[in-house]
Amino acid sequence: MPIIISITYSPPVEVPRPKDQYHRVSVSQANLLAGHGIEGDRKGKWANRQLNVMSAETLKVLHDEGFQTAPGELGEQIVIDGIDVDALPVGSQIQLGSAAIIEVTMPRTGCDRFEHIQGKFKGLVRGRLGAMARVIAGGPIAIGDPVARLSGPFR
Repeated sequence: MPIIISITYSPPVEVPRPKDQYHRVSVSQANLLAGHGIEGDRKGKWANRQLNVMSAETLKVLHDEGFQTAPGELGEQIVIDGIDVDALPVGSQIQLGSAAIIEVTMPRTGCDRFEHIQGKFKGLVRGRLGAMARVIAGGPIAIGDPVARLSGPFR
């Protein structure tokens, strides 16, 4: 059964953003807010970019290729074991925990900050950074919670 294995968020603006790493704090649980993302996350203001979601399997491969993959080091916020997030088409909906539902809005791509932090060309991870998603229905989530695909073509 697919499960959540990592949750990170970007703390409020009052906490200075580190120069050489993503600004992520690991937590064991969080609350997702519809139309926002993770409660308290400063990233959540963008309509179609509320969450960065990745697959645990992809993180393992990237780690073997020399990328820094500890929680949040690739800029991800939620890591799922058991679902190939890279293969999810736009519009796919996923339930996290007992109530929260997210919808894939676009594939995630690396940025200049990614290259600076990782010290590697972002093209090396094209198609392997998971997906951006928005929160359709809010609710609590925690590491170990079940994950279920609700819609979208299944592969």
